[in-house]
Amino acid sequence: MRLVQSIQLGGWLIIAINLLMALGCIGIFTRMAPAVEEINLRNYRSLEACEEMLDVMAEAGGGMADDGLQGRFRNALNLARANVTEAGETEAIHRITLHYQAALRREEPARMLTLTAIRDLSAHNREAMVKAAAAVRQLGMAGAWGVVFLALLALLAGLLFKRRLTRNLVVPLEEINTVIAANRAGDLRRRCSGADLPRDVEAVFNGVNDLLDRSEY
Repeated sequence: MRLVQSIQLGGWLIIAINLLMALGCIGIFTRMAPAVEEINLRNYRSLEACEEMLDVMAEAGGGMADDGLQGRFRNALNLARANVTEAGETEAIHRITLHYQAALRREEPARMLTLTAIRDLSAHNREAMVKAAAAVRQLGMAGAWGVVFLALLALLAGLLFKRRLTRNLVVPLEEINTVIAANRAGDLRRRCSGADLPRDVEAVFNGVNDLLDRSEY
């Protein structure tokens, strides 16, 4: 029957919209978390490396840094080099590499150049973390509006489905029930009627009316 197929189609449509909304939410959150975590972790490591390089320069004192301090500086520099996420970091790391040995010998021009490069490297990583946070907010906002749109779509589909179900099933059933109740109460001339009925409902109405007509004889 077409009416049954229509009801089934409407029900499946609502289910599909809600399933799509659920999958969309899952997709958004599973996409956000790992990417942001990786970006922030790599930038956090670079910031740690910057802090370590600054500590070494502060501990170097007035003379040549010993092998231990130089080794700590190189390890921190290698850590920053392994966690590059922004284009500007490469240039800052290159400047640090050129001047850090002279800086550890307290040569003032090299020391200032190295400190400036370390500050630039730190700034690039902080900026990258801010951008990552902004991207998360933007993605979250887009996801929220997407969910709102799907929810409104589900609501609209539900309202249309309810209206169609009421018109094509609930009202005809109430009409049939009213006619049967009237017949039992002695009103033998009451029949099922209605305008713009679906063919299936019209066929049922005709069948009920035919049975009532026969019962009079």
